[in-house]
Amino acid sequence: MPDRSTPPSRLSSELSNWYRANARDLPWRRRQFHDEYGAWGTLVSEFMLQQTPVSRVIPHLEAWLRRWPTPASMSRATPAEVVQQWANLGYPRRALWLHRAAIEITDRHRGEVPRDVDALLALSGIGDYTARAVAAFAYGDRHPVVDTNTRRVLARVLDGRSQPGPASRRDLVTMAALLPQADADSAVFNAAAMELGAVVCTARSPRCERCPVVDVCAWVAAGRPDTGDERRRQARYEGSDRQARGAVLKVLRDAAGGDVPADAVIPDWPDAGQRDRAIDSLIADGLVEAAEGCLRLPR
Repeated sequence: MPDRSTPPSRLSSELSNWYRANARDLPWRRRQFHDEYGAWGTLVSEFMLQQTPVSRVIPHLEAWLRRWPTPASMSRATPAEVVQQWANLGYPRRALWLHRAAIEITDRHRGEVPRDVDALLALSGIGDYTARAVAAFAYGDRHPVVDTNTRRVLARVLDGRSQPGPASRRDLVTMAALLPQADADSAVFNAAAMELGAVVCTARSPRCERCPVVDVCAWVAAGRPDTGDERRRQARYEGSDRQARGAVLKVLRDAAGGDVPADAVIPDWPDAGQRDRAIDSLIADGLVEAAEGCLRLPR
């Protein structure tokens, strides 16, 4: 629960006022975006933003929604088209999950992204964060929305820790206790906490001199101690299996969905065992198909 020495209303109002004056102009925050794409646009943007920088997402999001402006239009695409359009966004399984979610929305909800959190959680690839983000940001409902940036802000401001611990349900409880009562205000506060963590209260170089809630931050009051970082560190990309998987998919995307002889797919990769593992894992994930000595995107 929040630190009772800081009234939740003060924290939410100061942070929300800062956000209204300083929020970045991002496509999914514009009225025109919501008028044109509705909750589907929010859902697509949230899928793409998972573990991917905003600057990489924006051009892909715009191209994606021009091609598939509704769940129904995307449900008619092939998996190969979806994986190819995903291009170099990373974590390409998200593309297949989004495709499956589009089919489920079309079949179960008459092509309308559901508003109910439980109905959203029942869709492929959607977890606690994405379900609540769609409900809050697309429909304006009062739900706690907690991503990595929000968790870092809560850890510092309320608990005096330099980094958050592993994600838990407690994060949702803490954020829910801070939300303003009005639905519209709660959506603003959710976005404000994420924005603060993204641009000011960053993981490595926080800009405390620019923080609108620095005077109530427990971490700053304690002298900004290094309290350790219990989060699992992501393996380096260079030389990783992820890099090998990306190289395999690039070859198949460049083939525009056609068959490529298996021995012609990154044949000069420096680690042949890693290359084979990458291909096997892509097949297991449904991102690549193997047939008659060739590889291709899924059909």
